[in-house]
Amino acid sequence: MSARKSLRLAAAVTALIPLAALGTGTAEAKGCLRGAAAGAVAGHVAHHHAVLGAMAGCAVAHHHYAKKARAAHT
Repeated sequence: MSARKSLRLAAAVTALIPLAALGTGTAEAKGCLRGAAAGAVAGHVAHHHAVLGAMAGCAVAHHHYAKKARAAHT
């Protein structure tokens, strides 16, 4: 990568950081850590895919707790 391209990329990233900060809000991540830990272990055992397992475990656990919370409110 040339120096000019690197400088242009750095300028673009620097310009986008404030926009990214404006779009952030609070996130409900209940169960994500527990699910990610379990998924990482399972993914590691299944052919060294710990990161994919962690992402899937987080999504599954978050879905489980969100469904549980919806059932409790009705």
